[in-house]
Amino acid sequence: MRRRTFLAAAAGGLVALIGAGVGVWSQVPVIPKRPNPDAETALGWIAHRDERFTLSLPRAEMGQNIATALKQIACTELGAEWNTVDVVLHATDMPRVKATVGSESVMLFAEPLAQACAALRDALAAGQVAGQVRVTPRPMAALRALRAGGLIGASPEITQGRGIVTGAPLYAADMRLPGMLFGRVLRAPASVEVPSGPLRWNLDAARAIPGFVAVIEDCGPPIGQAQGLGVVAARPGALDAIAEALGVHWSIAGPHPRSDIARVIDVDARLSTGTLPHAVLDGAPDDGPWDVDLRVDVPMAAHGPIEPRAALASWQDSALRVWAGAQDAFYVRDFLADAFGLSGEAVSVQSCRIGGAFGGKTICTVEAEAAALTLATGSPVKVQWTRAQEYALGFHRPPSSHRIRARVAQGRITDWDHAQMSSHILFTAAVVPSWMQRGTDIFAGDGGVARGMVAPYVLGRARAAYDMVRLPVHAGPWRGLGAGPNALAIESAIDEAARVAGVDPLAFRLAHVADPLLTAVLERVGEIAAWGRPLASVEGLRLGRGVGCGTYKVTSHAAAVADVSVDSRGRVRVTRLWCVHDCGLVINPDQVRAQCEGNLIWSLGMVLTDDLPTAAGHVTAQSFADAPIPRMTDVPAIIVDLIQSDRPPQGAGETAIVAGPGAIANAIRAATGQRLVRFPVRTEDLAT
Repeated sequence: MRRRTFLAAAAGGLVALIGAGVGVWSQVPVIPKRPNPDAETALGWIAHRDERFTLSLPRAEMGQNIATALKQIACTELGAEWNTVDVVLHATDMPRVKATVGSESVMLFAEPLAQACAALRDALAAGQVAGQVRVTPRPMAALRALRAGGLIGASPEITQGRGIVTGAPLYAADMRLPGMLFGRVLRAPASVEVPSGPLRWNLDAARAIPGFVAVIEDCGPPIGQAQGLGVVAARPGALDAIAEALGVHWSIAGPHPRSDIARVIDVDARLSTGTLPHAVLDGAPDDGPWDVDLRVDVPMAAHGPIEPRAALASWQDSALRVWAGAQDAFYVRDFLADAFGLSGEAVSVQSCRIGGAFGGKTICTVEAEAAALTLATGSPVKVQWTRAQEYALGFHRPPSSHRIRARVAQGRITDWDHAQMSSHILFTAAVVPSWMQRGTDIFAGDGGVARGMVAPYVLGRARAAYDMVRLPVHAGPWRGLGAGPNALAIESAIDEAARVAGVDPLAFRLAHVADPLLTAVLERVGEIAAWGRPLASVEGLRLGRGVGCGTYKVTSHAAAVADVSVDSRGRVRVTRLWCVHDCGLVINPDQVRAQCEGNLIWSLGMVLTDDLPTAAGHVTAQSFADAPIPRMTDVPAIIVDLIQSDRPPQGAGETAIVAGPGAIANAIRAATGQRLVRFPVRTEDLAT
């Protein structure tokens, strides 16, 4: 009996026992299942036939080029030539794999894959050419793929790279099926947390548009509480015209009570009502005046993927098949089965390459829209969101408001207090209903909001705590979760503490770091950036240099130095960035450098451009013009230095986000004497 069937069968009993409880239980969301990989599971990723190997990639490929890194591991452990191993993206007909999140692809998947490949290599050497291989785990030191040499530490041609530049069908938007139609689900211009739906529309006007096929009222589950109206056309170019001709009038329940987002996350207003409930550090700072007292506000920001999400769905022979660029194809399958009353076996999802995700494509949205429209029409239907839909219907980095205070004596921080107000990240409103979110608030907090609140320094008597509020705009995972905004606030306060102490900012950090790996990246970035050398003056410009550092998820470390110039109008330009990165054994140095470079460009965005506009509780941005991301002309020379390490491989995808923003903000402080306390930078704050 499936969960939906059980709930229906049990409903009468629930009414008799707890009355309104039926409504609660019927809203239980599909919960992602994220098992960690092991060697036995990894046997399902690698196969051999006719002198060739096939690696079914157990991770979503979203530009981090994990297909290349895991192929390097497979080739090395198998002793196979590069061109004898074919890589295919996984589908849900293989054993469940963990969602592609958390910079875990090499850290968690390298060893199981190496163990499976070693077992396959031994079986082939023993003459076994068919059947199932058994794995006898061996010590990591016995695995060829987890020590430097040969392909490990090299940078071969990117898997799928030629397909990208030649236009091969790699992305969901590229997929084609015979008889395919094109769809879109329209939703009200309102907060997704407010009940809304179509009230009336002009069907006759829509029918007059060439290419019109249908208007679908039953177009799948709502996004939040926003019910939609589906349109289907024979060609994608007709969708805009049909939507305009329909002239939909919407029923909207009213303004959201928390439409003033800045006000409801004001940390000082929250502190005035009492202590914050979720403690990350529970030290007890001494009473008395503070030497550093900073209020730092970081706004909401979009993921800004170049590829708006898309999905193709087909219903044939009582089976639903979906092609999607999702970070968790198995969650999408489970969601669709639940939403449409199907068995898990009746739904399959094929992973496609993703044109940028950054945590934003972990839930099921466009896939459910495509599924609903194909079920309604009986034809394959592809749905691709517009940029405006990406902003309005996706989830975003939550805004956060920080109050950080520090006390300094004899060159050291003796007391520290970091308070934060934000919205949910792991227990996002995009998935979790409000009643369940209230429970997680009480019993679990939100580790995504807390990520990075434990500063990587010895801080004496230290306290850190946070609280959250459900917002009218959905928030959720964004590159590094809370680590980026938290590190930006922390590194700003550490820099101010160094100034109070009268100590060089780099030396001050080194004096407060206990982890030798973090010490090493700090010392190295100081060397390659020639820290301490005076900057050459440029007429009409104020120049500054800043440093930032951090540890991501305990195991990966980064430090960055930024040079900036600021003109008389307050316009900031980052002129150079240095970054030193330690993520253990590096499988593919080019791709790790690329991840660092990507994080540093995100760092530019955090400080200079990121701000997602809202009004009346919903996102108003329509294009990149309204929510800009850094342009090529904004990107300075970037120097990335990788620490050579024999530690096991760790995460690389998000680490540098804890160092870059602080370095840039601190460089602006050095150039102008002004401490940025609200982001992104505003020219009027820095104009002379």
